[in-house]
Amino acid sequence: MKRPYYLFLSIFSLSLVIFAVILQQTGYQGVSYLPCPLCILQRIGYLGIAISCFLAFCISPLRKLFHGLAILSAGYGIAVAGHHVWLLFHPSESCGIDPLELWINQFQLANAMPWLFKADGLCSAKLPSILGLQVPEWSFFWFAVLFLALIFTFFKKQKQNPS
Repeated sequence: MKRPYYLFLSIFSLSLVIFAVILQQTGYQGVSYLPCPLCILQRIGYLGIAISCFLAFCISPLRKLFHGLAILSAGYGIAVAGHHVWLLFHPSESCGIDPLELWINQFQLANAMPWLFKADGLCSAKLPSILGLQVPEWSFFWFAVLFLALIFTFFKKQKQNPS
């Protein structure tokens, strides 16, 4: 993959996290979108992609390593978002207070940046859809797109410039 694409993927992943924080702070259609524990774990996946792609952009000798880490972050995000989507369709599987919430909120990052890493919502809460999909469904979609783009470009041979 060419260097500018890494920067684009990094900025795109970071913008998805920024959109989630804006949605959390301002709400949508009069409803507050408090992040649940799985939402926080998905943010970590997007940040993993953003950081890995940015490092691949900056450090050419280790580009394949960081590309691989971005693929792992996207795969992790697919798993978390997939579980979250499953919970939306099986709300009886989630209890009132999620034990994962207590565990996530004990991390130092949740205390240092609660606006980004503090879990307050329920994973099975159905909130108003945005353009026909729930937020976890959008997240699953974007993780899948990023994963496929990263996998496809990981195995694609770069054309060598004759010097």
